[in-house]
Amino acid sequence: MSGIFGVLSFFGSVVESLFSSIGLDGLSVNQSTDYWDITVPPEDISVHGHLIDWLFNYTTYMNIFFFVLVCIGLFGFTFIYHHKKNKTPHFTYGNKKAHIWTVTIIGIAVFIGIDATISTISNNDLKDVFLNWPKDKEKPVKIEVMAQQWAWKFRYAGADGVFNTQDDVVTTNDLRLPINRKVLFQITSKDVIHSFFIPNARRKVDAMPGRISRLWFELTKAGKYPIVCAEMCGTHHYLMGAKLITYTPEDYESWLGQAQKLAVQTNDPEDLNLYWGWKWE
Repeated sequence: MSGIFGVLSFFGSVVESLFSSIGLDGLSVNQSTDYWDITVPPEDISVHGHLIDWLFNYTTYMNIFFFVLVCIGLFGFTFIYHHKKNKTPHFTYGNKKAHIWTVTIIGIAVFIGIDATISTISNNDLKDVFLNWPKDKEKPVKIEVMAQQWAWKFRYAGADGVFNTQDDVVTTNDLRLPINRKVLFQITSKDVIHSFFIPNARRKVDAMPGRISRLWFELTKAGKYPIVCAEMCGTHHYLMGAKLITYTPEDYESWLGQAQKLAVQTNDPEDLNLYWGWKWE
């Protein structure tokens, strides 16, 4: 999404220059700079995030293009047919062949340039990439996610490879993933509808009570990144954040091994709140 946000940043710098030129280079400039800084999109750390960015940019640029055309027509005709230049008003119903053809051509251009193009590209991406679920032979990392007001709970199958057993690794608001390896999620909610959103992966999916949603992606860079809820879920929705820590494959295996040992030692089989998982399907 760097393209459109680059345009916004440019206009922000222009505004800042104007403030400086008239002497308002104190608090106003700082506020302006901070505002444009937050329009910069989060770093894309996923293999397919660029597909989302491209579609966003294309949609934005096409809308700007046709908006400019409409403005040119609106203000252009206003100037051309100004009452000082045209003393006698001319009324038309717009039903002449020239008018009909003009509207038809513009309509087809908008449909092909925006609607048809966006639909075709997004459907192809959905079919060829986002619904191309990882196969078992690819050994994806499998994680179950439980959303609730107002936290995210994550479950990794233990050494037995079976979910909801005593050796599972269960964390709250703390997701650990390897890079360069596909990750497959099954997601549900304990109470209301939430939305599992990882901005740096450009991916999100609703978490709904009584239903399991699926999501997958592959990350490319180690680091720390935010996880948020993108669905208004109640009073403390704004606090429903978690952290994502990504590792190299070697570091991830090291962390997982230590976490599994700790889970075996500390998981209480009588703690029913710990066993919220389900059979992987």
